[in-house]
Amino acid sequence: MSANDEMIKQPSLGMALLPIILTLFVLGLQLFYFGDFTPHIPLAFGIAITGLVGLKLGHKWPNIEEGVFHVINISLPSVSILITVGMIIGVWIASGTVPTLIYYGLKILSPEMFLAAGMLLCAIVSVSLGTSWGTTGTVGLALMGIGAGFGIPMYWTAGAVVSGAFFGDKISPLSDTTNLAPAVTGTNLFDHIRNMLPTTVPSMLIALVIYFIVGFTLIDTSQVSFERIAVITTALENAFWISPLMLLPAVLVIILAIMKQPPIPSLFAGAVVGGIMAILFQGAGLHETFTFANSGYSIDTGVAEIDPLLNRGGIQSMMWTISLVLLALGFGGALERTGCLQSIISVIISKVKTFAGIQTSAILTSVATNTVAGDPYLSIALPGRMFAPVYRGMGYSPLNLSRAIEEGGTLVSPLIPWNAGGAFVITALGLGIADGNFENLLYIPLAFACWLSPVIGIFYAMTGLFSPKASDEEVRAWEESGEPVAHLSA
Repeated sequence: MSANDEMIKQPSLGMALLPIILTLFVLGLQLFYFGDFTPHIPLAFGIAITGLVGLKLGHKWPNIEEGVFHVINISLPSVSILITVGMIIGVWIASGTVPTLIYYGLKILSPEMFLAAGMLLCAIVSVSLGTSWGTTGTVGLALMGIGAGFGIPMYWTAGAVVSGAFFGDKISPLSDTTNLAPAVTGTNLFDHIRNMLPTTVPSMLIALVIYFIVGFTLIDTSQVSFERIAVITTALENAFWISPLMLLPAVLVIILAIMKQPPIPSLFAGAVVGGIMAILFQGAGLHETFTFANSGYSIDTGVAEIDPLLNRGGIQSMMWTISLVLLALGFGGALERTGCLQSIISVIISKVKTFAGIQTSAILTSVATNTVAGDPYLSIALPGRMFAPVYRGMGYSPLNLSRAIEEGGTLVSPLIPWNAGGAFVITALGLGIADGNFENLLYIPLAFACWLSPVIGIFYAMTGLFSPKASDEEVRAWEESGEPVAHLSA
């Protein structure tokens, strides 16, 4: 230990909360007083405030900076996925893949069944791809177009898309967050997935029933203009060559996912094939295709319902989201390096003595980290590391913890607009929040499957249902590995 390390102080609870409270104040000022949905500058202030707190505690700036860039570095694969998805959106529109999905969706799906079917479709694709972001930006975007054709409010469609896409991601063995949760808690991947089913299945079924009921009752599908739908499908036929062959890029990505190929090369391959098909079948030039991948697709069909959905995509369309993600990650990294997050979690752990309290605290801590740090990975990794010794000391399987941090981390991420997940959803689905269209934030309470799962998880914690004790094999593994154990005093 260096002399500088010995001089570093652990922050008190008040000191640890100070940068969070001040950042939330600046964020609230920006969002609610100025009415400007650009959380970037408040988060930049958050990094600066946390840095000042760190200096007060004895940290040197290079050490704080290292913490900022460390968290950004470990999350760069997700930024790479954002860049690749931006390319895919632009190219798959140009290739006719997204227009074909919209066309057949309007032909096949009924308005009454649309929300329920859309949620299931996103869940299936997300499990196959292992990425909620990739699913949202491709199939989810097509569903937004179909919903617009049916006259269904954007926030209802977005709620169904988010419910399916992020729940599929939660239980896919190909998902990065699904692998991260058991890795930080010391559990087996497939045991972790099986242990999530008691919350996943009921949440999905309840959401499915709600979307089914809404489709037949609350949404007035009798007002759907089938003449208008015919106008939309005709416009798509006039602008693109519509054929099942145009679905080849999506089929290729799913096949590569089934073959357990890495997600980034698989998505990039889908973008390349989409670009080739845009050239061969839609009459695009090579330079045009490069432009679609970089700057997005642009077309004027004269149909108001679909033009906003087709005029989008490209790497540049993701830069608002990427810059927000990087700032949020930097803020989270600064909070972690200065010990602020650890101090807050340690206080929570010291105050809670029962399994129900610890499990509920783990879920809510992941939610709070998601809210404050804006990073789903930190919201899984940090509580996972901090709470694991407590579960071992109480004799409960860390499978309880890995499920808790997935529920508060993965599933809550898209429900926080300034979080990496929420920012991506807003951008990819064209919800227009940055333009002041706050009505579309209603997708947050309407993404039933995402917030029902942590609620059901807390219910299980209170009742003891689906809360396994540590097995003999797990106890032996802890003893052999020397994993830390925290025994709580009564």
